[in-house]
Amino acid sequence: MFRFKGISHYEGEEANNHTALPCLGELLVEEHHSNYGEPWAGGRDVFEFLAESIKLRPDARVLEIGCGTLRVGLHFIRYLIPEHYHCLERDELSLMAAFRYELPSQGLLHKRPLIVRGEDMDFNRFGSGIRYDLIYASAVFLHMPDKLVWVGLERLVTRLKPFEGRIFVSHNIKFCSRLGGEECTKRLTSLGLEYMGKHTHDSFLFNHYEIWFEFRRLKA
Repeated sequence: MFRFKGISHYEGEEANNHTALPCLGELLVEEHHSNYGEPWAGGRDVFEFLAESIKLRPDARVLEIGCGTLRVGLHFIRYLIPEHYHCLERDELSLMAAFRYELPSQGLLHKRPLIVRGEDMDFNRFGSGIRYDLIYASAVFLHMPDKLVWVGLERLVTRLKPFEGRIFVSHNIKFCSRLGGEECTKRLTSLGLEYMGKHTHDSFLFNHYEIWFEFRRLKA
């Protein structure tokens, strides 16, 4: 018969035969669930919207720009096969919440998501030759200089599956609209991207909606 105890409660020789990943007190009381200005449960809504929009399959590859504490990412990680979820995140505390609390508490460490710290839109650390079915940024480009967003898009185009793959950006695309409609279209075309339209996603959980903008890669 197996007996399991909390790590801090093993006694004698067993006490030295177990390891714990240190977890900050604010993570244990889930303070990070309140950092989004809307319910944590809304992450499920976003996942279902994006997954349905591209008819996501478990063997698809997904890249999230700014996954934070995995409010949305947890649902992708759970659904996708191991190693198929990637994320670039700049905030250290958010990464700590993801690695030290969310993934272990949800039993998802075995899915081996690749989550990298960075704020320079450098995707080389995810390896070469990977083509994503979905790349999405939820309220992230709002907080970046326009120049950095365009640098990121230029680097992302070659990592997106041609024609079938999609980039989704939430809230607004002022990095593009500030250039003017015609100039924006020209710049997107020069990168090999096509604007596919705007979506309004209504939440089933609370009185809230989000605007999402869809792009695809034009060339193989």
